[in-house]
Amino acid sequence: MNILLNKFKEVVVSVAPIIVFVLILHFTFLPLEMPQLIRFIIGATLIIIGMSIFLFGVDIFVTPLGEMSGQALAKSNKVAIISTAGLLLGFFISVAEPALHILAGQVSKVSLNQIGFWDLIIAVSIGMAIMISIGLIRSIFSFSFKITMFICYFVIFILCLFTPMEYLVIAFDSSGATTGAMAVPFLLSLSYGVGKMKKKGHSSNEDSFGLVAIASAGAIMGVLILGLVSNVKSFSGELGESINYSSKVFEPFIKELPVQTINVLVSLAPLVATFVLFQFIFFKLKKRAVKRIIKGILYTTFGLILFLLGVNAGFMEVGKAVGTNIANLNIDWLIIVLGFFLGFMIIMAEPAVYVLTKQIADVTSGSIKRLSVVLTLGIGVGIAVTLASTRVVFPQVQLWYYLLPGYIIALGMMPFVSSLFVGIAYDSGGVASGPMIGTFIFAFIQGVAQAKGVNLITNGFGMIAMVAFTPLVALQILGLIYKFKSRKGGLEHANE
Repeated sequence: MNILLNKFKEVVVSVAPIIVFVLILHFTFLPLEMPQLIRFIIGATLIIIGMSIFLFGVDIFVTPLGEMSGQALAKSNKVAIISTAGLLLGFFISVAEPALHILAGQVSKVSLNQIGFWDLIIAVSIGMAIMISIGLIRSIFSFSFKITMFICYFVIFILCLFTPMEYLVIAFDSSGATTGAMAVPFLLSLSYGVGKMKKKGHSSNEDSFGLVAIASAGAIMGVLILGLVSNVKSFSGELGESINYSSKVFEPFIKELPVQTINVLVSLAPLVATFVLFQFIFFKLKKRAVKRIIKGILYTTFGLILFLLGVNAGFMEVGKAVGTNIANLNIDWLIIVLGFFLGFMIIMAEPAVYVLTKQIADVTSGSIKRLSVVLTLGIGVGIAVTLASTRVVFPQVQLWYYLLPGYIIALGMMPFVSSLFVGIAYDSGGVASGPMIGTFIFAFIQGVAQAKGVNLITNGFGMIAMVAFTPLVALQILGLIYKFKSRKGGLEHANE
């Protein structure tokens, strides 16, 4: 109960800034319809309860599954076993990711189902599965992470040249959405499990990071290839449905409950089947440990249903309404300033960030301070949402204007930054785009885009892509600062 209570406190801290923000707007100059406000409060309550239960389930099911799998694969040291297991684990953890479900639902709606819900999820999951398999082989056999990332983004840039712009925007959004509350703990624990076993032989701290980044690159590749093979090459800029909110408070919740329940059961079933398979082949856990895992499965399932119900029936609706109402004020600078404020505020309270910073502290024995990482991420994500808001206010600004030079800078910095910080930076790109970024802020940007009358795909999407990219530069800058300080400290010590 203490652990569950701590999870509850973490989620309240994460969601509270958004609730306060909406209430301030409602009681000042942007009042909402009363059914909307009530649904928002109900949705926020379901998100808090659901995410608390879900994260508790993740701790006793998903995280142990990841760490045990990593240790088992490192022990086997066989490429065939590692690659096959990587494909299975990568595919199933991606299919089960709630943030990807949210993005896929929005893409399906905005494209009038020209990009289907499951089409996007399957494309992303195949890309992730392949790259996680490659990432595990890289980690176990200590192939350079920097070279791996150079190769990944070289392939991505080549694919971008031939893929329609709409798919390019969605692809980079998918890279952030697919590494959310389910995938991040699993992938970090999988990497940690591999690194933990290797430390008994020969290894370094860098092997504990980087898998999230490689998985994110796989998600991008999957959607870009979907764009290449798809018959649908372009979309109208007028595809977003008009805002038509129900006057009945509970009607959206009743409609969404069976849909989200089925989606969660379908998406979690393969992951549960993988545990059963690995239990017989690798784990061979005792009955007490298996019972604990079963409890974790139940907590994860129930919590995820509540979370997605709250998001889809009440939370995102108000995010979109707030964005629309602010855009209708015709004060463009306010939209951009709010973008930075929302980005910085939310990432400072994002639970997944604390999962990553805790692992950083464990791996480095506290030499890299958690506060410095969190503050750097906050500034990076604040800038990301600001840039995304700017693209909506000035629709002539294309996403690649930011991403191309940004990734060139990020990749160009890698030779000058320690391998440990490079791994942390690229993992942070996936970690930063958590539940609140993928729900409220995403809906906020969509609302602004709809009110401004711009293309909801090419301009309304891309925000998650920016959130996934800016930490790459921000954290590597932090790495350079640490490198400079350590050299300066060494020189001072030598002079003494």
